[in-house]
Amino acid sequence: MPTFKDKSFSAFLFDMDGTLLSSLPAVERAWRTWANRHGIDADQLLTTLHGVRAEDTIRRFFSDEAAVQQEAKWILDFECEDTDGVTAIPGIHALLDQLAPTEWAIVTSAPKALALTRLKAAGIPVPPHLYTAEDVSKGKPHPEGFMKAAEQLGVAIEDCLVFEDSPAGVAAARAAGASVVIIGGHVEANEQDFEIQDYL
Repeated sequence: MPTFKDKSFSAFLFDMDGTLLSSLPAVERAWRTWANRHGIDADQLLTTLHGVRAEDTIRRFFSDEAAVQQEAKWILDFECEDTDGVTAIPGIHALLDQLAPTEWAIVTSAPKALALTRLKAAGIPVPPHLYTAEDVSKGKPHPEGFMKAAEQLGVAIEDCLVFEDSPAGVAAARAAGASVVIIGGHVEANEQDFEIQDYL
């Protein structure tokens, strides 16, 4: 059974970007380019998109669903081509090496193609349980992804520890009823949360 800070859990559920790997430069390059194409304030956009599915971000600006899907594909293609600077978070390999395949899962807002591309670029193994944007009807901050992961792992969500770094992801984990480790200090922790900078 995995332990963290002397507490035992049935499973660890990881977000991907900012939690398993660092992709911020690539994310910002893609979304700044997209925003500039459409006359959107890129700086403001970048404060709200982290941890959220691309299609949900795009729906804020496009009401036609066909246009949403077209723009989401544009972003996906751009991000899959640009992995410059995508690296593993310090210490994550040592942590994952201690876990059995049935003890952890990835729950990310990224599409599957992008998740696989970034995990490969960062040298992080793909677990048997990988939940991406296509696997949920509602993205973060909705808890559906974390609930599905716990169910497929055969554990209660209350016995899962979620690793997250974004406001949307932390909100989803809390709404699911899991314990939360907040990575990087970008989200204010409450007294039930754990908080670390990285895994070293």
